[in-house]
Amino acid sequence: MRIGMVGLGRMGGNMVERLLRDGHEVVAYTRDQAKVQRAVASGAIGAKDVEDLVRQLPMPRAIWIMVPAGQATQDMIDQLVPLLTPGDLLIDGGNSRYSDDIARYGALKPKGIHYMDAGTSGGIWGLEIGYCLMVGGDRVDFERLEPILKSLAPPDGYMHCGPIGAGHFVKMVHNGIEYGLMQAYAEGFEIMKSSQYTELDLAGIANLWMQGSVVRSWLLELTGRALEADPGLEQLAPYVEDSGEGRWTVEESINLSVPAPIISLSLQMRFRSRQDNSFSSRMLAAMRQQFGGHAVKAAKS
Repeated sequence: MRIGMVGLGRMGGNMVERLLRDGHEVVAYTRDQAKVQRAVASGAIGAKDVEDLVRQLPMPRAIWIMVPAGQATQDMIDQLVPLLTPGDLLIDGGNSRYSDDIARYGALKPKGIHYMDAGTSGGIWGLEIGYCLMVGGDRVDFERLEPILKSLAPPDGYMHCGPIGAGHFVKMVHNGIEYGLMQAYAEGFEIMKSSQYTELDLAGIANLWMQGSVVRSWLLELTGRALEADPGLEQLAPYVEDSGEGRWTVEESINLSVPAPIISLSLQMRFRSRQDNSFSSRMLAAMRQQFGGHAVKAAKS
């Protein structure tokens, strides 16, 4: 099958490689032509712009978009739509909010342009392991794209989750759960690092827990790798970004009146990581000193 791929970043570029390995033809485009040429060297068909991309695809076309969520995705869709014809299919494989998918689907349907959302998990490891794909949209479009999905995913690694937006909704919750898992691991390992048992081999413990423990996971495996490379994690700044899905999951829990304290607190801890000498922490120290006479530390000059 021939498909267009727009966006050749850490995931998009590897997805092109994986599709080529399975015998598909990929027309590749991104603004950075050096990345296009790397894809061409692997066997892809290069495109110099979106017009060139569309020209090289047979009708009805299928174009997978892997650019940052939000305005960048919308801008790319806006560039592509005037070049498309009824029956063409756009797939958003980024981390868009599911409500954006519903709006786009509604705007594109009168034009005859098909649209699907594909929540994509796998990161930089997806090239070898495969990508877990959570797909939303019309069943007929899902079936049309299934050869591509099979090539990108590991066995049993893709699913039609429901109508438009369902794929990104499931991916949103997936990432919210990821926040909670990561926070629990981080807290547990800090407890061990801070304990009286100063010689604990944290990387070894991570590996130990991978051997049949109920807390084993891929995230734990990656934690072990990071600790092996840098046991004290001294090369990293204590700053944790969030990409949006955690916030959206918390907002959805509020809208649905579903309690989600772990995910909510894990998101708040990411905000906390970005504060150096935060006012709220200083206020807590001040209150403890006022009501209990507890010792406080002077601010660094």
